[in-house]
Amino acid sequence: MGKSTKTPRLREEMSAAVKQYRQTTLDCQPEVAEKESAKAVESGQRKRIVITGIETVPREDELALKVGFRLVPSKTAFSKITTDLYFDGQKLSSVRISIPQGPLGKDDFELTPLLDMRGISAGSHSVKVEMCELWFGEKLNCASKEVAVEYVPKGREDRLIEIPIVKSVAGTDLAVVSDSEKGVYREIEESVKKELISERDQW
Repeated sequence: MGKSTKTPRLREEMSAAVKQYRQTTLDCQPEVAEKESAKAVESGQRKRIVITGIETVPREDELALKVGFRLVPSKTAFSKITTDLYFDGQKLSSVRISIPQGPLGKDDFELTPLLDMRGISAGSHSVKVEMCELWFGEKLNCASKEVAVEYVPKGREDRLIEIPIVKSVAGTDLAVVSDSEKGVYREIEESVKKELISERDQW
């Protein structure tokens, strides 16, 4: 019952976002893209994602991360980005992030993943974040940053595991797309892509 009511509601919410998504995509047509590139050249900046820092906050059986990043030359040059999280070289998760548009707001954001560390051995571990612009499934303008974490468990675990579980991923002033929503977004992207190709062929 919950699933049947949630899916239509989710599609309605996603459909409502199509107008903004489509407008953002249309804004990336050659004329607008050239203007954005010109602005970047004038300011001496190219389009890129800058990971400004990764802060680790140990908690009881958990590890909270604060990933700061900046969009250059501005957030208006981006629509969606994807974030991959790695622990000791192994991929933990991959999430999509919708970048809010509009005259208000800033170009600096913060992403806050929360890891369940139960079963992780004590000692030094590596945490890596890779962020890329997402353009119809293609990854562009990627950036990555890696930090070392000294983990000290609160108690002794009977069974050890290699990688932690991602409990949640949130973002300040960001729309994080969950796994259940990815399929709907993929349908929207394919629909918009076909429409844009059709419109381009008529130019």
